Amino acid sequence: MSEDKPYSYEQAGVSIAAGNALVKAIAPLAKSTARPGADAELGGFGGFFDPRAAGYKDPLLVAANDGVGTKVKLAIDHGRHDGIGIDLVAMCVNDLIVQGAEPLFFLDYFATGKLDSGIAERVVASIAEGCRQAGCALIGGETAEMPGMYAAGDYDLAGFCVGAVERGEQLTGDRVAAGDCLIGLASSGVHSNGYSLVRRLAADKGWKPDRPALFDPDRLLIDHLIEPTRIYVKSLLPLIRPENGKSGRIKALAHITGGGLLENIPRVLPAGLHARIDADSWDQPRLMAFLQAQGNIEPEEMARTFNCGIGMVLAVSPDDADGVMADLAAAGETVHAIGGIAAGARGCTVGGSAGTWSARQPWSATYNA
Repeated sequence: MSEDKPYSYEQAGVSIAAGNALVKAIAPLAKSTARPGADAELGGFGGFFDPRAAGYKDPLLVAANDGVGTKVKLAIDHGRHDGIGIDLVAMCVNDLIVQGAEPLFFLDYFATGKLDSGIAERVVASIAEGCRQAGCALIGGETAEMPGMYAAGDYDLAGFCVGAVERGEQLTGDRVAAGDCLIGLASSGVHSNGYSLVRRLAADKGWKPDRPALFDPDRLLIDHLIEPTRIYVKSLLPLIRPENGKSGRIKALAHITGGGLLENIPRVLPAGLHARIDADSWDQPRLMAFLQAQGNIEPEEMARTFNCGIGMVLAVSPDDADGVMADLAAAGETVHAIGGIAAGARGCTVGGSAGTWSARQPWSATYNA
């Protein structure tokens, strides 16, 4: 009579030892993100944060979570794991800063079918880099090894971030008024939205991402496509916080993600106000022009799918516009005056004449919330 061979978790495809080794390997990465309020040590069941140590007296907590979408697949297919974590952090912290909140701490979730410690460590290293860029602490996370859930080599990411703003200082958009100016901060590329369309174009048009881009012979196409999302926190935070007891100079912020310019700007407008964007006020980046030409994409579709070169939009008083633009330029941002606020149905109109946006002129696309 034969005895059944004993089963183990590792035989089922999950290595506890590999997971423990990864935690030890990434501990210094988390430690490098320590900031007042958190020591960023890993290993407990939860991470602590002390708002008082961070200098807050009566804070409101603001939370955001997000992923990276199918840009992760692009990173996997081309072995570009060293920036995708920056995207993960950016998608969360840029959403917090639009509320006026300083990102305080971050947690990540890394899920895969079989853990490759080398790849996982590279991804977490890029998450830590994103946290350093945003000034927040990586205080914990989860690595999930789930055989049968993912194809060989695949993984997925999710992130969760908490920020704080002193009570009464949060940005709600309620101060925005007709006549205010709209300022755009340049994006670093496609950021983390629209990649299902990008990947569809790549497959249908037979792109060779590991060859020089048609629009930039000095750089590979994949380098343009995988460029991490820009993190705007450190540039914007000094302008958001009140100065000398007075209200901050930024009235509202819109992070340009899924829905593009058309759908994101109205999210921060009061009823009865309409944003008008002049698409001719900045040069569409060569990558965006390439995507539009390759897909014969209509201008309205561009304006609601991609950021079109603008990753963050600010609403400011006309009296503050020049000073805000100068301060942001000094902080390293590429800044454009892109339009203004008028009375009308709550929404956004993006329009332009010729150039890379459209072969037909003029054109205009409107979205009413």
